[in-house]
Amino acid sequence: MTTATLPAARLRGGTGSRRPGRGRIRFVRGLARWLFVVPAVVFVAVFFGYPLVKNVTMSLQHYTTTTFYTGEAPWVGFANYASIFASSLFSTTIINTGLFTIGSIVLQFIIGLLLALFFKRHFPLSGFLRSLLLLPWLLPIIASSAVWKWILDQDSGALNQFLGLFGVPPTPWLVSPSLALVAVIGVNIWLGIPFNTTILYSGLQAVPEELYEAASLDGATGWRAFWYITWPSIRSVVSVVVVLGVVYTLKVLDLILGLTGGGPANSTQTLATWTYQKSFVLFDFGQGAAVSNVLIAVSLVFAVVYLYLNRREVDE
Repeated sequence: MTTATLPAARLRGGTGSRRPGRGRIRFVRGLARWLFVVPAVVFVAVFFGYPLVKNVTMSLQHYTTTTFYTGEAPWVGFANYASIFASSLFSTTIINTGLFTIGSIVLQFIIGLLLALFFKRHFPLSGFLRSLLLLPWLLPIIASSAVWKWILDQDSGALNQFLGLFGVPPTPWLVSPSLALVAVIGVNIWLGIPFNTTILYSGLQAVPEELYEAASLDGATGWRAFWYITWPSIRSVVSVVVVLGVVYTLKVLDLILGLTGGGPANSTQTLATWTYQKSFVLFDFGQGAAVSNVLIAVSLVFAVVYLYLNRREVDE
């Protein structure tokens, strides 16, 4: 009996023979997971981690064009930060950045939500009109800013020519310190509407129609249906749209440079444009890095708020 059962046990695989096999399988599977993860980790470290660390290091040095030749960047500590905080332009850029961001995000979201609700009706040619709505989003921003600069030109701009038909005198949209920021915000709203409409429309499509049918039996239609059904259902989508919009708007640079260059009289100067001017106009890369780190910190605050609100909503 013993001689008969031993080969059978070995063929079936005893406890001693199974454990090493399972251990090897776990090792291979674990190694395979890491092989998939390592390229992403390396990519993030090289293209995101290193530039961020380098930017922080530059902000603590006197880093100018001579550094590229001599390789010397004297360590100045927080002197660059102290310089930008003491500058009279710092408060101006903070206020302009806040006005530009809040004005753009609020109107982009409101108009985008209204258009998303409008296209949800599925009328004839609705799909074609939605595709046309994406054109401002697909055009290069430099090209869009060039077109809008012509439209808003005081002398030969299309907008002033149109308003002139009604007896309105030419308006210096881009050269007036009191109007330039309003004009830039208006153009940025035009650029951001397609993004808000597309994301919010996809969120509306996920709301079950059965909820509206059940609510209509209780008399909840129109505004009440939107407030008690639509809004709670798309609240997570709204938070994504708003936070991404804020982070994107904070770093808008090419649009402002194309329209006003930060002027007139710094009336459209933001943290993003100030970073550009410090680094690539004045070639003071240390102070430019310091300003950009302030911008990163502001963006990080909004990202943390988004993560907190999103986690609280998941817990609820």
